[in-house]
Amino acid sequence: MIADSTKFELTDKLKENINSILHAHDYDYTQIVGILLDTQQEIPQHYIPKIVAYYIAEKLPKVQLSTIYDCITFYDALSDKPRGRYPIEVCDSIACKVNNNEFLIDTLRRLLNIDFDTVTYDGKFTLEKVSCFGACDVAPAVKINGTVYGHLDSEEKIRDLLQKFI
Repeated sequence: MIADSTKFELTDKLKENINSILHAHDYDYTQIVGILLDTQQEIPQHYIPKIVAYYIAEKLPKVQLSTIYDCITFYDALSDKPRGRYPIEVCDSIACKVNNNEFLIDTLRRLLNIDFDTVTYDGKFTLEKVSCFGACDVAPAVKINGTVYGHLDSEEKIRDLLQKFI
């Protein structure tokens, strides 16, 4: 299992990276979602640990900690729990359902030997069901670290995709 968020260390390097992100967003509290997304990308397990949420709240005086957690719990792309190095977001929209995303879901579950919201034994993958991310034209599709991969309608295509990350 991946390290618990209570054991996460906020290093000087990570603080520096977060400060750069805040600067890039002009310390504008209205850009909190972008700040959190950029910060999450700096953490190998793609999540916002409690200590990082506190740090951002300290640096953005107009943002309360509860606002940060409201964003984290509202947006599928954000998480307060450790994820795999490569979160696999499976589109669960109507378009994907019509285009047989159940085959995609079943194949990913079997090949990775995990269910939704769990992490593979090696910490590489997390499988997440999300709402539409705008890839209806290539359904069934997944998004991995921000990149959309579509037309995943055969086990061979799915295996080939996973191999890119192994």
